[in-house]
Amino acid sequence: MAERRLSSSAPTPLIEELELTSFSPDGDTLASSSDRETLNPSDNSGLLPNDVFLRRPIPSLPPASRMSVILCTAGYDHTIRFWEALSGICSRTIQHPDSQVNRLCITPDKRFLAAAGHNNVKLFDIRSTNPNPVMTFEGHTNNITGVAFHCEGKWMVTSSEDGTVKVWDTRTGSLQRNYAHRAAVNDVVIHPNQGELISGDRAGMVRVWDLGESVCTHQLIPEDEAPVLSVSVASDGSLLCAGNKNGNVYIWRMAQTEDTTRIIPICTFQAHKDYLNRVLLSPDVKHLATCSADHSAKVWNLDPEYEPAKTAIKEWKERQQNAATDKTNEPAPTPTESLNQSRDLLRIFDTPVQDRDLLRITDTTPRDETPQQTFTAQPDGPPMNPATNTLFLETTLPTHQRWVWDCAFSADSAYLVTVSSDHYARLWELSTGNIIRQYSGHHRGAVCVALNDYSEPR
Repeated sequence: MAERRLSSSAPTPLIEELELTSFSPDGDTLASSSDRETLNPSDNSGLLPNDVFLRRPIPSLPPASRMSVILCTAGYDHTIRFWEALSGICSRTIQHPDSQVNRLCITPDKRFLAAAGHNNVKLFDIRSTNPNPVMTFEGHTNNITGVAFHCEGKWMVTSSEDGTVKVWDTRTGSLQRNYAHRAAVNDVVIHPNQGELISGDRAGMVRVWDLGESVCTHQLIPEDEAPVLSVSVASDGSLLCAGNKNGNVYIWRMAQTEDTTRIIPICTFQAHKDYLNRVLLSPDVKHLATCSADHSAKVWNLDPEYEPAKTAIKEWKERQQNAATDKTNEPAPTPTESLNQSRDLLRIFDTPVQDRDLLRITDTTPRDETPQQTFTAQPDGPPMNPATNTLFLETTLPTHQRWVWDCAFSADSAYLVTVSSDHYARLWELSTGNIIRQYSGHHRGAVCVALNDYSEPR
């Protein structure tokens, strides 16, 4: 197995960081959410009415020191936009004329931004004003659907609708690995041990690749004939999640041993009734965000100590016990079911043949192929809502007018940024479910977002 290294960093609350670094375009004012001065609601600077400026001179600082929060979005208008996260001001726009941008990823040191387009990935220097890419990675022959960086930025992995997962040396731009799926690959992520990749494809397969041995070590089929659209792995390597076109979420426990990784199914549920475009585990592994074609994003609980979950489960158990007690006190029912069932069968067989064909239930023989996995709730898994058979829903983020494509958590897991086909990106405070900021500037659908507000490389 490849060397496994876990990286760690101290998360900095997004709002605290923003209060220090959200400058106005001229650098003379600093955005703040703690001052009590109210902005003029007619001001079209992009601030909501209850936001304020701390109006005092700001010392001149080099651009790099002002960029401790990197937030950028892109989509079908062929532009990449950098935003001052709290003020909502677009501070920089990069043109991407070759194609739409499908995915974005920021290096852990906040130095570079990767933009995945139709068949190549362009690498831009975040600290520079140069609008041109410093490197272009070419080799895919179709849309690139996923991109992620090694913890030190030494290499990058991409997935594509051409059916491949590729690993690139970011220092030279050379191709280092090429793994083939039998179908278009929709997403790829890097395990925190830096030695494994996880990818999901249109055939409904989730695969785990060992970089050291350069082999596929696990092949999972969570649901037959349901394309896997997104995968996510926990920051501590404990969980793996996948979402598919039917709106279903699948969660596995990843148990690391010295030489192998065991992947154990622990739960599944329907998060949305339409395409599930993105699943994302929060940095603290207490929340799961899902984005869907149903115009909403949702945040689900994974924390066993979540008080609403503990209360709901306790009340459900009490109701079950009371119902069982009441049932034992009821008189024995009159055995009429068999008679009614017999009458129903007689009625069916007394009908003409052509009508019986409409009533007949036929069992089809399963296709002879690798069976899909069986998911059962595990004692060590996240708490499940017995009333809905899902994870406990913390909040629904419903304001989007069209499909929600992508999302990004803040380092402290307290905020979420979403992007939608309605052209907007939105910053949400998860404790209240309220919009803190709405970013307006794209004139076509915004389909990808990248956020890095960590205080040090992760």
